Amino acid sequence: MQPFLQITSHYFRFCLFLSLISVTSVAAAADEFIKLSVTGVNEALQRNIVAHLGTLPESEVQRRAFLFNVDDNVSTALESMGYYHGEVEEKLTEHDKGPWELKLVITAGEPTIVQWVDINFSGEMLDDRAFDQWLAKVNLKPGDVLNHGVYSDVKSQLVALALARGYFDGEFTESQIKVNRDINTAQVSLHFDSGKRYKFGQVSFEGHTLEPEILEKLIPFKEGASYSTRRVGALNRQLLDTGYFANIKVIPQIDGVEESHIPVLVELTPKASHAIELGFGGDIGKTDQAFDPRVRVTWRTPQINKYGHSQETSLEWSPDRPKLLTTYTIPLTHPLDDQLKIRVGLLRDKYGVTQVYDAENRDFSNTGQLESTKYLLGLLRQQRLENQWLMSYSLEAIREEYTQSDVDYMPSFYLAGINFSRTTRGDNSLDPKSGFRQIYSLDYADPYLGSETRLARLQAKFKWIDTFFDNHRIVARIDLAANLANENDLASIPPSLRYFAGGDQSVRGYGYQELGPYLDYVADDGKTNREVIGGRYLMVGSLEYQYYVTPTWRVGTFIDAGNAFDNNQFEPVVSVGGGIHWISPIGPIKLDLGVGLKETDTIERSWRIHLTMGTDL
Repeated sequence: MQPFLQITSHYFRFCLFLSLISVTSVAAAADEFIKLSVTGVNEALQRNIVAHLGTLPESEVQRRAFLFNVDDNVSTALESMGYYHGEVEEKLTEHDKGPWELKLVITAGEPTIVQWVDINFSGEMLDDRAFDQWLAKVNLKPGDVLNHGVYSDVKSQLVALALARGYFDGEFTESQIKVNRDINTAQVSLHFDSGKRYKFGQVSFEGHTLEPEILEKLIPFKEGASYSTRRVGALNRQLLDTGYFANIKVIPQIDGVEESHIPVLVELTPKASHAIELGFGGDIGKTDQAFDPRVRVTWRTPQINKYGHSQETSLEWSPDRPKLLTTYTIPLTHPLDDQLKIRVGLLRDKYGVTQVYDAENRDFSNTGQLESTKYLLGLLRQQRLENQWLMSYSLEAIREEYTQSDVDYMPSFYLAGINFSRTTRGDNSLDPKSGFRQIYSLDYADPYLGSETRLARLQAKFKWIDTFFDNHRIVARIDLAANLANENDLASIPPSLRYFAGGDQSVRGYGYQELGPYLDYVADDGKTNREVIGGRYLMVGSLEYQYYVTPTWRVGTFIDAGNAFDNNQFEPVVSVGGGIHWISPIGPIKLDLGVGLKETDTIERSWRIHLTMGTDL
């Protein structure tokens, strides 16, 4: 990787050097024949005049032609922006050697004011509210200074909207500007006849192996519905979101119109049968003086059979924390909006810290972490509601092995859950400029249904993003959670169902899941041990400010606060920090440094470096 980056960097500098030489040469060649200055008018008029004059001459023949046309070009430039009484004073200084100097002193005169604007519609567009909304935003009103560019833009916008709404026979029956030079007024007339609005005809698909009804359910309009490019785009997005296809072309067959109905041809190219995706991350910090890498390999089969089944298997490796999870997805009543997911997993993880009391130093020293191995089998149905909320209900069977306070546990839980979530985004990029995500979930387990103990889990998560003045971005998040259970049964609730804080998605100045309530106990060897076992409650918040130095690079600074806790034991910890983020083609890659501001009974003041990749929403 490094040699490639070096070669690329050298190549860029070499190209930049050649570009500078080329630009300098062109400028020098132009300057050999004429130097131009324009004064007496505002910046907008000045730019328009220079644009109408065109490229500066690069030969004596071009110079003669340039000077011959100066007066006409300046007049045209002034009139295009509503100044019909402009005057041009040309001051030409000829030199035997070097470029001639041309100074143009412009007197624009009185501007022409738009007296009235007559925009008239006829045809079926009269019943289309989209044109009323467009008309309310038209940037051409009585009292404005006449600008032929604005007039042309209005005409283009109207034609473009008509085509986008399916009025393919639309035309201007009148489009003119009447200028009264004596009193400097203009009258604008735009009469547009849309004719009839075309309808959608039959939609046909080519290049796929799916059952036809699966694709038909993705069509966001019915045959005979009014045509619009927005609906064509919606069909394209629906097909893209399935993940089945590498290339999609939605082609309205204008040449095949029958009785005002436009057939639509969709050309599809399936994705490769299998895909492998590699992700990475890691952090390093003061608490353990070691780099903690994370590597994730994801294997996807986008389409297993003609019914649209798919699978995703992810293997995540981190020292002593390997995770294997397979998700098999079956479309039900709709390929996107109603899915059944079957999940099977083997997940090993570490939580908190374990310590032993050193009588000589009168302090606790770290000995490791609380470890667990979880076996998971889950069934989940996810549906998109009409209000765009995602609702899912699930049943998960969990068996987890761990040792706590020198006691081995192996509880089983059968969790029935329901989840509601909604994400709104300002754009569909991997680095959205704005958005809001909210998630609410409830899980319940009961001994009468085979679980070790009775447990109700409540969780709520919020994330808000907004961008101000183009370059200033704010990211805020809040995570809240609670476990409702009998206090005598807490040890039987496995670590994966408790709450811990710390890590790149929590309080960034501390290690992954190392924060939370602890207990002291006397081990079999007679020594006093301390163990962070997690809490029944979680409250963590974060506020981050990011500034875009360039469109693809930004810097950020943040403050995180919160902790996991038990009844009346909330001890919030705070971390601050910052980092640099690269907005890569595959999503933001972030390098952040977090510094903990508080020393707890189990953790000294800490710092962590986090390397993460992925979108914020």
